[in-house]
Amino acid sequence: MGGLCLPQILELEAQAKTGDQHKAIINIFLPGGPSHIDMWDLKPEAPAEIRGEFKPISTNVAGIQICELFPRIAAMMDKFTIVRSISDSEGRHDCHQCMTGRKVSDPGPSGGWPAAGSWVSRMAGNVNDDVPASLALMYPTGFRHWGQEGTASFLGGTHNPFNLVNSVPRDQPDNLVLRGVTLEQLRDRVSLRSALDRFRRGADTVEKSRKLDSFSGQALGILTSVKLLDALDLSKEDPRVLERYGESDVKFQRDGAPKMVENFCIARRLVEAGARYVSLNYSRWDWHGGDGLNFPRSRQEFPLLDQGLSALIMDLHERGLDKDVSVVAWGEFGRTPKINTMNSRDHWPQANACLLAGGSMRTGQVIGQTNKFAQHPVERPVRFQEIFATLYHNLGLDPHRVRVIDRLAIPRYAVDMDVEPMRELI
Repeated sequence: MGGLCLPQILELEAQAKTGDQHKAIINIFLPGGPSHIDMWDLKPEAPAEIRGEFKPISTNVAGIQICELFPRIAAMMDKFTIVRSISDSEGRHDCHQCMTGRKVSDPGPSGGWPAAGSWVSRMAGNVNDDVPASLALMYPTGFRHWGQEGTASFLGGTHNPFNLVNSVPRDQPDNLVLRGVTLEQLRDRVSLRSALDRFRRGADTVEKSRKLDSFSGQALGILTSVKLLDALDLSKEDPRVLERYGESDVKFQRDGAPKMVENFCIARRLVEAGARYVSLNYSRWDWHGGDGLNFPRSRQEFPLLDQGLSALIMDLHERGLDKDVSVVAWGEFGRTPKINTMNSRDHWPQANACLLAGGSMRTGQVIGQTNKFAQHPVERPVRFQEIFATLYHNLGLDPHRVRVIDRLAIPRYAVDMDVEPMRELI
């Protein structure tokens, strides 16, 4: 398999005279298991207890239909690809597969499998000194497995994802906290300066006592970086662009994440600042009875996701970033084709789906097919690792060429040696 190695990437960036032109990935995790059959793989000919309440609508790509509650995405379907046949979902309420490509149950190294962003950091390095290669906007959730950005494991602590979101009290639902600096403080330059001054003074004290290690030093540089702070400061965004994304809801969704559609825009701004990989969690998608009924919740959630995700892709295209930035949106598994007695759908790992966009991928297509009831793939089953292999390829990285020895002296790769990028997309 081909692909650019790190020296070639750096050479190309040098030829561009800045390190600003780089490739990146935005990974949008939808905690709880979004309903594939109600969103991207409707079965209008199935019995009522299967097809549900929503109708399919045509998109701007002939032959592709999606849920009627996604009209904006339907109008720009040529810029998306739907994968309808993810076949290896583990079935756990866990973001692990969407962060690493691996099952929790997969035999793995001591310390676990590294997050994909950590592999990107290890294989490609930082674009600049101010912004880590791998950033996260992963809210700590009541169900903790939905809010874990992962670690670098044996790749080394310097490649850990740098999570920009801190835990906040439930009665103070700050929408974004940068190591103690809220988004409102970012908008208030006086408060921001005071907060950073306090951080510097504290760091100086630690440094003088020789307790500031390399990671703390890196964190200090990051936290005082104008480039990163400006990326997080949405007051610097064109209000007309920001309006497209819709209005965020800062309330946590019970044990899930808040509906922070603004973070889609922040992810794009972080990429422009130098991030190669940004992961984020958005809302809560586990609805089967006591957690909220599937169809009423869908009517609330689908339009918000439609607006935020379509705005992000439009934004990337208008800025000329669509060739360089890959976007994936997905959850840990799909939903039961048969509706339960509470008018909801339960967990269903046998079939899962995702949306892909950007990254010079061949968009405007559907990959894979499920049977007439969306129970399981009958055409082109796709594994999580294949999607990650494709995302790495979009960055010009060949994960089979980078071997890292783990703590037990076993060679490890970002994806298994028998996994290739998806030929339909590259």
